[in-house]
Amino acid sequence: MAAEGSGTIRSRIKNLLRSPSIKLRRRSGAARHKEDLSGKVTLEKVLGITAPGNRALACDPRTGLLAYPAGCVVVLLNPRKNKQLHIFNSCRKAITTLAFSPDGKYVVTGESGHMPAVRVWDVSERLQVSELHQHKYGVSCVSFSPNGKYIVSVGYQHDMMVNVWSWKKNVVVSANKVSSKVTAVSFSDDSSYFVTAGNRHVKFWYLDHGKTSKANATVPLLGRSGLLGELRNNFFSDVACGRGRQASSTFCITSSGLLCEFNDRRLLDKWVELRASQATCLSVTDELIFCGCSDGTVRAFSPVNLHFLCSLPRPHCLGADVASMVDARCTQRRGEGRHVSPQDRTCPAPQTTPSACGTPRDTSSSPGTS
Repeated sequence: MAAEGSGTIRSRIKNLLRSPSIKLRRRSGAARHKEDLSGKVTLEKVLGITAPGNRALACDPRTGLLAYPAGCVVVLLNPRKNKQLHIFNSCRKAITTLAFSPDGKYVVTGESGHMPAVRVWDVSERLQVSELHQHKYGVSCVSFSPNGKYIVSVGYQHDMMVNVWSWKKNVVVSANKVSSKVTAVSFSDDSSYFVTAGNRHVKFWYLDHGKTSKANATVPLLGRSGLLGELRNNFFSDVACGRGRQASSTFCITSSGLLCEFNDRRLLDKWVELRASQATCLSVTDELIFCGCSDGTVRAFSPVNLHFLCSLPRPHCLGADVASMVDARCTQRRGEGRHVSPQDRTCPAPQTTPSACGTPRDTSSSPGTS
């Protein structure tokens, strides 16, 4: 009888453990455990970067804060303190491009994937303040206007859209189509126009602030192609509008290694060779033009006449003990410990070549065409 009673008790216990109420309690306990862990786990540091090009790296000139994407996370790096802060894209779509606002208070991001959004984030709070939907397949580049009122976003090649947003009102004020692959965009100093660059493509887009501020519907964006002349078959990898005294000029670089200047009539006026196998990025100030090239080479030019000024020193190799080195030349090596000669670190001044394109045919387009 005792054996039968113990067997009955065991079977009852087994049946009780198999009941749905016990399983629900177990699951709820695991969920609470996960919630407790989520409150304790924080992201401290991100290793690596997923920038597809030069439009996915931005710097706030006021504070020196760097922003770059790592998947669906925007990393805000303070290079002086070597500390990171992070902005999380809740939709989990990979971030493809970003840019700071002129005052450094906001950062705008573009995404990849189906029906991507252009999002504006508060840098100090690291919270989303605006979300804009108009693209279908991905956003290749974004930029704030210098007056801070507008954001321009350019879609992927199959998206074929250029949109100008009044981001505080969350509306598209102007738009047009573009069929070329666009990889860069830059606003003029007075926010009256912006320039896009890409594969065989340099185009000037003009904003009518009177119409965009009063119209209730989207206004067609007026586009005029740059007059490329004999350089029309190049891939223009980056663009930057002039600043200060050179505000009427627009500067571009080609992937083949040319620095080009467009005048106020959109004509490719002159260019110089960068003496590099490839050029990838461009930065323009009132007094200097910096061109990022292959092998870590950065060359500086004058924006007034495109005269070559200098080549910046390259960073030291990984693993080099900088503190033990006396001569700066020892920080740069090639192969098995061989020092780089002074001739390798300098570049002869590229000669400014006047454009031989004469007066090319005006390939201007009307609204609604590429």
